Amino acid sequence: MRLLGGADVRLPGGADVRLPDGADVRLPDGADVRLPGGADVCLPGGAGLMTPGPVDRYRGGVAWELDAYRRSIAGLSPATVRAYTGDVERFAAWAARAGADGPGDVDRIALRRYLAFLATCRRSRATIARTAASLRSYFSWCARRGLVPSDPAARLAAPSPDSRLPRVLGHGELAELLGPAAGAEAPDDGARTPRDLRDDAVLELLYAAGIRIAELCALDVADLDLVRGVVTVVGKGDRQRQVLVHERCVAALAAWLDGARPAMVTVETPEGACFLNGRGRRLGPRDARRILDRRSPVPTHPHALRHTFATHLLDGGADLRVVQELLGHASLQTTQVYTHVSKERLRSVYAGTHPRA
Repeated sequence: MRLLGGADVRLPGGADVRLPDGADVRLPDGADVRLPGGADVCLPGGAGLMTPGPVDRYRGGVAWELDAYRRSIAGLSPATVRAYTGDVERFAAWAARAGADGPGDVDRIALRRYLAFLATCRRSRATIARTAASLRSYFSWCARRGLVPSDPAARLAAPSPDSRLPRVLGHGELAELLGPAAGAEAPDDGARTPRDLRDDAVLELLYAAGIRIAELCALDVADLDLVRGVVTVVGKGDRQRQVLVHERCVAALAAWLDGARPAMVTVETPEGACFLNGRGRRLGPRDARRILDRRSPVPTHPHALRHTFATHLLDGGADLRVVQELLGHASLQTTQVYTHVSKERLRSVYAGTHPRA
């Protein structure tokens, strides 16, 4: 593809490149190119051509009131807030280039065209479904605020995302991943570093309680009651719940809090933060992912431990509503989608109930 002089190219990862006149360039998936001119074009491979048309008027937040909308959803998880506001900002930029000055200029046809535009840009079904949810949330808020005469996004349909669940770790994989917990199997406990003990506690807690990575990272020391074996967690929507942890997890947490955490505290350590990274700051989701990368024999996403927790409880005969409460799901339907019954569980139920089995 040959670009005009002065074209700005934004590559995945956020890098901006300005190319000279007549430059030839091969675009990776997800690259955005801003050209002088007027229309939106989508290229094969997912590269988007975006032209400045009307200036990004939505960015001031006056007509679209994006800052106010962001504050209205502040009770959701930080990841959800980022996703929803990002989706709405991208739609507002697209609509502004089409001549919309604010949400009042948007109708249902424009919303459907935008979702179709994302599909032609080869965005995933999950991304399009989430974008539709973001727009429904935003325009519902606009309708309540009186910014639109009626809600154009009501019942806005989108393709259902592919139902892909994290794989369940086998007992052998868990034994290898969690083996060194609290130094119980280490030949020389004194040889274990504070980072090792922290990793033990993080992995044990993720599997013992089935909590989300964001919930684990937000924990304070005061949230742990090691005497009763209870951890207080603040989940999505600021909903608080208490989860139980077993003795092995309690031992791993005690080893971290008593012997290792003080050694990792620095002047940058937030007061009360439970888990710390190498700089003494509160542990972040990326830090937790690195722990899994170091300790897991195969690539494993941290959320797989949560799914494994729920599946193993169901395999052991736990009631679905108990699992729902432990996972912090507001709806039982979410738990039904999130968990599945293993083949071993199906075989045991069949063998124990069918008269000819």
